[in-house]
Amino acid sequence: MSFVQNVPCFSILAAMFAAIITSAVKGKAARWISIGISAAIGVATAFLLAFLMGTGESYVYVMGHFPAPWGNELRFGMLEAAMALLFCVIMLLALWGGMEEARGDLEEEKANFYYIMADLMLASNLALVYTNDLFTAYVFVEISTIAACGLILGKFNDLTIAAGVRYMIMSLMGSGLLLLGISFFYDMTGHLLMSNMKESILFLWQTGEYRVPLILTIGLVSVGLAIKSALWPFHSWLPNAYGHATVSSSAMLSSIVSKGYIFLLLKIIYRVTGADIFAGSHVIDILLVFGIIGMILGSLDAVRQKNLRKMIAYSSVAQIGYIFMGMGLGTAAGTGAGIYHIFAHAAAKSLVFVAAFGLIKASAGNPDISGLRGAGF
Repeated sequence: MSFVQNVPCFSILAAMFAAIITSAVKGKAARWISIGISAAIGVATAFLLAFLMGTGESYVYVMGHFPAPWGNELRFGMLEAAMALLFCVIMLLALWGGMEEARGDLEEEKANFYYIMADLMLASNLALVYTNDLFTAYVFVEISTIAACGLILGKFNDLTIAAGVRYMIMSLMGSGLLLLGISFFYDMTGHLLMSNMKESILFLWQTGEYRVPLILTIGLVSVGLAIKSALWPFHSWLPNAYGHATVSSSAMLSSIVSKGYIFLLLKIIYRVTGADIFAGSHVIDILLVFGIIGMILGSLDAVRQKNLRKMIAYSSVAQIGYIFMGMGLGTAAGTGAGIYHIFAHAAAKSLVFVAAFGLIKASAGNPDISGLRGAGF
C-alpha cells in the first residue's frame, strides 16, 4: 500500500486530535490550529486526489488490519477525495473569512470551544465521506449534529439559542429515523459494512423476502437524512440557524454539514441498497416530488425576505431541492448533475455568506436589503 493511501485515516484522526489540542489553548491559538489543520488536511487530500486520478481506481482501507465483520473499513476513490478536499478548502476559507466577525461575536474565554466544534465537524464529515461502515457513519452523524449546534451557539444570544434548540430537535428526529433504519438493515442482513449489506439486500430483494420491511427501512433512512439535510418541508430550522449564527458558522453549516448528509444518502443508494432496488422501492419518487416542491417554494421564500442573510438561507432550501430533484430522477445523468450541484452550491454559498457579511458591515451593520443602498460607495 502506498503511503498516500493512509491519508483518509490520518485526516480523520488529525482533525479529532486537533480538537483535543484546541481544548487546551486560548481563542487565538485555537483559531490558528483549526485553520492550520484544515490547510494541512487539504494539502494531503490534494496529493491523494492526484494519486487516485493517476490510478483511476478506488481503494478499501482496513482499519487495524481486522477483516469484516470485526473490523472497520474506509473506502475512497476520486469522488470521495474531491469531496473531502472541497470540505477542507471551505473550512479553511470560512474560518479565515469570518475571522474578523468571530473576534467580536465569540467571548474570549469561550472562543476555543467554538474551534473545538469546528474541528469535530470537519472530522465527522470527512468520516461520512470515507467510511464504508454504516454504524460508523451513524456515530459521526451524531458528532456532526453536536458540533453543528455548538457552531450555531458560537454567537450566544436569544436568537441563536432558539435556532440551536430548533436545529437540535429536528436533527435528533432525523437521527432517530436513521438509527432505526440502520438497525432494521442490520437485523435483515446481519452486516454493517456497506458492501456486505448490498449483497444481502440484493438476495432478499430477488427472493422477495422482507420486501415490505425493506421498503420501510429505505424510507426511514431517506427521510432521516432528508430532515438533516433540510429538504422541504423539514427546513424550518435552517433560516434562523444560518441567518443568526456567525458568518463562519453559516458558511460551514450550509456548505459542509448538509452536503455531508446528502453524500451519505448517495452512498446508501449506490453502496447499500443499489440504485435499482432503491428505484424499485419508489422512495426515490418521493424524493423527486419533494425536491421539486422545495426548489420552487424555497426560491419564493427567498424572494420574499427583507433580511439579506435570511434570503441567502432560504435560497439554500431551494438549492437542496435542486440536488434532491437530480437524485430523484434515478438516472446516471440526474445523479451526476446532483453531485455537480453539491460541489457548486457548497463553494458558492460559503462565499455568498462571507460576502454578505462584508456588505452588511459596509452598511453600518444593517442586514436589511433596503439598507444596503450605497454600500458600493
